Amino acid sequence: METVTLNNGVTMPILGFGVFQIPPEDTERIVNDALAAGYRLLDTAAAYGNEEAVGRAIPREELFVTTKLWIQDAPAEQNTERAFETSLRKLGLDHLDLYLMHQPFGDVYGQWRAMEALHHEGRIRAIGVANFYPDRLVDLLSNNDVTPAVNQIETHPFFQRTADQDVMREHGVQIQSWGGFAEGKNGLFTNPVLSGIGEAHGKSVAQVVLRWLIQRGVVTIPKSVRAERMAENFDVFDFALTDDEMASIATLDTGASLFFDHRDPAVAGQLGKRRLTD
Repeated sequence: METVTLNNGVTMPILGFGVFQIPPEDTERIVNDALAAGYRLLDTAAAYGNEEAVGRAIPREELFVTTKLWIQDAPAEQNTERAFETSLRKLGLDHLDLYLMHQPFGDVYGQWRAMEALHHEGRIRAIGVANFYPDRLVDLLSNNDVTPAVNQIETHPFFQRTADQDVMREHGVQIQSWGGFAEGKNGLFTNPVLSGIGEAHGKSVAQVVLRWLIQRGVVTIPKSVRAERMAENFDVFDFALTDDEMASIATLDTGASLFFDHRDPAVAGQLGKRRLTD
């Protein structure tokens, strides 16, 4: 398995398995299938509602486990520690490999200070953020002690985030993709550019997309509920895209989200109203 090295020296698999939108009652079985296929990075979140099921499936010593902190009201320091303890208990772990601030809303600075404290205590190996646009990311890292190790953002062939990645690279932040397959939007799985590249290598469109992300140095966490598809998605380390093929995929970028824009006031208001219960 290829890995990336985060800004604090922690190594992280470049290909993992995400459990977003997997029902809790199915999660344990599906995570076991993913582990059998070879995945050693698991990505969940408090907001997904399936941390306990993930915890039942994981052999702690073999994995890199990520979960995420949902939006916390001020004073976020106390709220964040409580949310962290809840996630840790549900996962059945004594520490986390990576803890991400899930959204750039709420008491962001209070949340980050609490995450820094947990990191300094050795309870989290690395801390990071998700869904931060470059301005918010640079503001956060410029005004705090610990630079986020990871920023997990929507990244796929139709929203490639190359400029965002350049900013992250400049500041030592690892880009991670969510929605790498764009949930099939814009006809991704039948796109002629991607299909043609797949035919040239004897690979599926999904494998081409994952290989494209990996060659860009983007950590990716594809989700599937089918064991055969999990194995297919994992089988992307025996071929490489050419420079011309990478350039062809670059032409697919629309520069816009296919889901929601975190800079949209309506999105901020909608997410800000959502609260979790233990």
